[in-house]
Amino acid sequence: MVYFKKDNDTLGHNIGDQLLLTLADRMRALVGDLGYVARQGGDEFMILLPTDHEADLIEKTNTIKDALCSRYNIDQHEFFITPSIGVSLYPRDGTDFDTLYQQADTAMYHAKHAGRNRFAFFTEKMQATSTRALTLSNALHDALEQNEFSLHYQPQVSLISGKVIGAEALIRWHSKKLGHVSPGEFIPLAEESGQILAIGEWVVRTAVRQIQQWIEAGITPVRIAVNLSSAQFQVGDLPKTTIKILNEYRIPVEYLELELTERIVAKDPEHTVIILESLQELGIRTSIDDFGTGYSSLSYLQRFPVYKLKIDQSFVRNMTTNTNDQVIIGTIILLAQQLGMTTIAEGVETKAQLDMLNNIGCDDIQGYYISRPIPAEAFKKAYLENKQRIIAVDD
Repeated sequence: MVYFKKDNDTLGHNIGDQLLLTLADRMRALVGDLGYVARQGGDEFMILLPTDHEADLIEKTNTIKDALCSRYNIDQHEFFITPSIGVSLYPRDGTDFDTLYQQADTAMYHAKHAGRNRFAFFTEKMQATSTRALTLSNALHDALEQNEFSLHYQPQVSLISGKVIGAEALIRWHSKKLGHVSPGEFIPLAEESGQILAIGEWVVRTAVRQIQQWIEAGITPVRIAVNLSSAQFQVGDLPKTTIKILNEYRIPVEYLELELTERIVAKDPEHTVIILESLQELGIRTSIDDFGTGYSSLSYLQRFPVYKLKIDQSFVRNMTTNTNDQVIIGTIILLAQQLGMTTIAEGVETKAQLDMLNNIGCDDIQGYYISRPIPAEAFKKAYLENKQRIIAVDD
């Protein structure tokens, strides 16, 4: 599989067709009379090659990959593509064409999900992973209708007051057929299938409804932060949908915060500015999650109307022993202060981490040192009905 959708979308399908022909010519030249090249459809090609040794096939596959990655010049346009190659072997991986094709296809998608511009040989582990993904995808289609999702809430604590000032809403899936499924497994599948839009809206709606229930029970809630997927953020009606949900439940905008990762921000900065400004006009606060991992442009960061930077837990984890992590965290905090933003560190698990973050000026923290994500009722009893300090901080 090759990837040049953006070229098709930008320059038209005529250029895309010429690129496909040039690509096919390169493969035929590489294979020569030893094997066969066929276009399977779209941007997928199939190559049949004889080999006596797997090492020879690895070398040949590398040669093919490198050749396909080389520069293409078509009608004064310059192109680079990122192929993903899957390889299956006869008779180790199958003894008939359909099986071998299926195994190669599985390996190709494994290479694609690993980052493109690479190849992978089929393994039984891939098959198990592929089967698991198919099972999860099928179950995911019914999860919303079956009310299998729930939200847990992880408290966020101010290092100034020592009190809970917010919480992050985190989705959990307990399938009636499969039991508990980790978000790390089902969120990528939901994004790939497009179901993330419906699931994402469900998360926002459920969090807002929970805030309403706390208010109706006479409890003053805290601000709830909800993560946005890339697909949600790319949809142009995000601000309208969000304010509609808030109005539906009569919840003031200050009780909801939308988190987007730095990678989403960096993907299309101009689009990011437009959406964030629209949310700001509605009074909806936004923050950047996983900050320090997404290589966003600092020139754009000053234009983003966000009020908080969330320091990624990968820096917090070893900060007490790794000087580089300390420097990075300190730099992020200083940057935020200069831009008029606050900071929150996630993944705080020890008192030593808390003390160090407090000493270098971090505003808020969340992590297992305070609490794991817990159900709404438990969160209410532990943190909303009790407004006392839950951590000791230096005055």
